[in-house]
Amino acid sequence: SKESLFTLMIGFVTETRPESSVYTEMRGVAMLEDSVQDTTEYVRPSEGGDVISTILRREVMHDQTQGTCAEHYSVANANCTQDSDCAQGEIDFDGHGQRTGRCILYYNYTFKTCEIKSWCPIEEYAVVREPALEQAINFTVFIKNAIHFPKFKVLRGNIKPNKPKKLLRCHYHPETNPYCPVFSLGFIAAQAREKFSELCRTGGIIGVFINWKCDFDVDPSKCIPTYSFRRLDMRKDLPSSGYYYRFAKYYHKDGVEYRTLIKAYGIRLDVIVHGHAGRFSLIPTIINTVTAMTSVGICSIICDWIMLTFIDKNEVFSEKKFDDVFKKPSQPITTDLTLTSYGSTHSDLSDGVPL
Repeated sequence: SKESLFTLMIGFVTETRPESSVYTEMRGVAMLEDSVQDTTEYVRPSEGGDVISTILRREVMHDQTQGTCAEHYSVANANCTQDSDCAQGEIDFDGHGQRTGRCILYYNYTFKTCEIKSWCPIEEYAVVREPALEQAINFTVFIKNAIHFPKFKVLRGNIKPNKPKKLLRCHYHPETNPYCPVFSLGFIAAQAREKFSELCRTGGIIGVFINWKCDFDVDPSKCIPTYSFRRLDMRKDLPSSGYYYRFAKYYHKDGVEYRTLIKAYGIRLDVIVHGHAGRFSLIPTIINTVTAMTSVGICSIICDWIMLTFIDKNEVFSEKKFDDVFKKPSQPITTDLTLTSYGSTHSDLSDGVPL
């Protein structure tokens, strides 16, 4: 079509792999029962790059020490009735430690499992499940992004450098506050079409996509990023759904090392930056125009017109280019025609009348 041909002929210089940097910071304070939760408690890491996470729910194992205790009954071949059922030194990679070769009671229950060397008591037996940090829905994350297009020597940022104090009390809006990259976790979950209560239960990974689409034929200040959000991890009831990790806090008491093991469920934000910039350029336009004209045969028509109109000896070129169909042949063409007549006994085959 004419529009597609015109688009092909126009040449742009583009850049699709810009250089980018990201800085993130979580803000907010909440109460968990009688405990105050600040950023030191629930943010990992405390100062983030393009990845930052916040803890929404915890499962805690208090006062674990190095020793011997019963293996969990869900581990393969852990249930036993006598010592010979437990191979000494064996380690099950789905278990919690090395087997001692003894068969002991499973804590205060009546059945037995194999004894292991591990941090005791084991996680499944001693876990304390804390309530979800529902007030985290109002926590905010500040995302600072700078992007550089080397081909055009343009550096852009998603905040205005002369208004840093305004960022302390604003929230992002695409029309009223496009230069305020401050987002609440509730807003992020809603934009990703996720229920915040479900994220508190299982955790999840959400991608924050910063999209720069710039036309440098106009003022570069008109280049403003847009934001989109999408769940990245497998969800529903799959074993791999959600997001959680473990970490421990160590301490000593009466010369014995203890630890508090924490299994944390939360939201992890992965900030992903996409950039695409372009500018009109004359040289690609000329190349594309010539290529397009050649592809449809226009160049040969124009060249013929120039040769026939402006170049000397155009009559010679015309004779070589075209055949004169009006020229009379030099020799007359004679044709001999011989007619042969054959007789018939009937003048009319349909009537059968004799001649």
